[in-house]
Amino acid sequence: MLKERYSDDTLRELILPYSDFHPFPRACEREQWEGLPEELRNKWIQTGEQYLDFTWSPLPATRFMDFKRNGNRSEFEKLHFKRRHVLASLVLAECMEGKGRFLDQIVNGIWAICEETFWGVSAHNIVSKYPGAPLPDVNEPIIDLFAGETAGLLAWTYYLLKPQLDDITPLICKRIEYEVKRRILDPYLERNDFWWMGFISGRKINNWNPWCNSNCLTAFLLVEKDTNRRIQAVKKALESLEAFVGSYHEDGGCDEGTTYWGRAGASLVDCLELLYWASEGKINFYEEHLIKQIGRYIYRAHIHDDYFINFADGGAKVNIDAALVYRYGKRIGDQKLVDMGISAYHLQMKEKSSERAVPGSLLRQLPEIFIHEELMNKKARPPYVRDVWLDGIQVMAVREKEGDYKGFYLAAKGGHNGESHNHNDVGQFIVYYDGMPLIIDVGVETYTAKTFSSSRYEIWTMQSQYHNLPTVNGVCQQAGEQYRARDVGYYATENMAELSMDIAPAYPADAGIKKWFRRCALHREDQSYVEICDEFELREKTDDIFFSLMIACAHSIDNEKGIISLNLNGKSILIEFDKSLYSCESEYISITDEKLLYVWGDHIYRLVFRAKQPLATGIWKIKIKEFRM
Repeated sequence: MLKERYSDDTLRELILPYSDFHPFPRACEREQWEGLPEELRNKWIQTGEQYLDFTWSPLPATRFMDFKRNGNRSEFEKLHFKRRHVLASLVLAECMEGKGRFLDQIVNGIWAICEETFWGVSAHNIVSKYPGAPLPDVNEPIIDLFAGETAGLLAWTYYLLKPQLDDITPLICKRIEYEVKRRILDPYLERNDFWWMGFISGRKINNWNPWCNSNCLTAFLLVEKDTNRRIQAVKKALESLEAFVGSYHEDGGCDEGTTYWGRAGASLVDCLELLYWASEGKINFYEEHLIKQIGRYIYRAHIHDDYFINFADGGAKVNIDAALVYRYGKRIGDQKLVDMGISAYHLQMKEKSSERAVPGSLLRQLPEIFIHEELMNKKARPPYVRDVWLDGIQVMAVREKEGDYKGFYLAAKGGHNGESHNHNDVGQFIVYYDGMPLIIDVGVETYTAKTFSSSRYEIWTMQSQYHNLPTVNGVCQQAGEQYRARDVGYYATENMAELSMDIAPAYPADAGIKKWFRRCALHREDQSYVEICDEFELREKTDDIFFSLMIACAHSIDNEKGIISLNLNGKSILIEFDKSLYSCESEYISITDEKLLYVWGDHIYRLVFRAKQPLATGIWKIKIKEFRM
């Protein structure tokens, strides 16, 4: 779809030469910068002023070695990312003000970053000749996500401020050219063995592919002057992106989860935009059906405000790149995606009104700056799609009414346990009411070495027993593509929508499960309700059966009546269960992890339903409804 459309000769005709590539005004082109809203300009200038006396703290080798020694990646990353946030802030402040006040600190930042041994992070020092080494090899520059991000930042700094930096000394921009060439441009052209490129047979690719490609393309288009090398890079990027797009189903669903869409589908758009700008709109893939579907995923996975479906490694709260979503919607002509971007942008501006700006990638920040006024002058509601079925990744999301977040919302998944950023969660479901979480997917804790190791599934948040799933004979679901849902079916009418599947194949043989047929249904009636029904058959009787429900709200349990009452923002929601077969108890789970604290606060609960007597067959059913007098 991507690599075959444009030949080498055609690319040579379409891609602008270095001297003509002008996607945004440079800092010296004052009219456009000074024409921006005063409030926006002042925000970025004030942000830059915070760093006029910033001390460029060192990145000690021992902090890099923490990852190998004790699994901690966060301490190094805090130092690494802070440097880049500061430099981006200073660059934008100088562009907004244009008086040279920030240039000395910008030079300090450029020099400090150029002197780093490795532009990536410690957790990614695994694709070199010395995989697992505690320190990077200076003789082998490798391209990971954040080496690419660093090159992108320096490339935009070079593009925006080259005349001013050259007035200080041409050696600053020459240093950028040298470091970007040896660390990114040359390895990108010369190597095909970076797994994320998609050229290694049998190796799965994920968000790394478009994310790395977007920054490598940025560096080539903004820094590389040799026409042949620019064309080679564009050709290679198209070949690599073809592998990424080819990994998607026709529904455009992101099996990595909504959080990672921001660096999967959204980074694909970064690449497509660069190609669009570099060819003055002549290289255009936005009419492709799959490209449109990949964009639509983000509103299909939206619940309300900043809550999104969070299957896999994602948080239930996601700050989507609203301006990019808006631009994406305009490119593909999808008003729902446009409205999603507008509404999210206003929500984020409201929430951040009292905070100073924190720049993201300049590849995204620059277009946002120049459409900020356009976005602020538009009003829209999120689309709140009523019925979603993504058959490729087997995810259903349904709500009571089209265009309205009020009432019950149900999302459920089939799939398999070999997905990217997988949790062992075949058959998982979540329930929201009036846009607020009721039955939850916990999400993922802060990443450590263990997260992406052979011990990944020792982490509690990855295990099926801490999802809304059964555990039989003490056995949980297992990881691997062979552990999957069977006989998956989706059905929807005006009055009901359901996802059904047999989740028995997601468990190993020693669980003793012959069949575990799960139905997750939303009934849209005068009093709507959610019903989860499990019909199971085991190889032999056992009383070692329990079902988990993860919740984040206060509740009370009445085992005599078979009712759990949940208090959700002053509303009472009831969960009804069969008291003759099961009893329920509540487990308090203390939250200390920073990522989970942001979403759930300092605790959540696990409701555990246990069988009262040995069973070989049975039906477990819960009904979730609002309590009404």
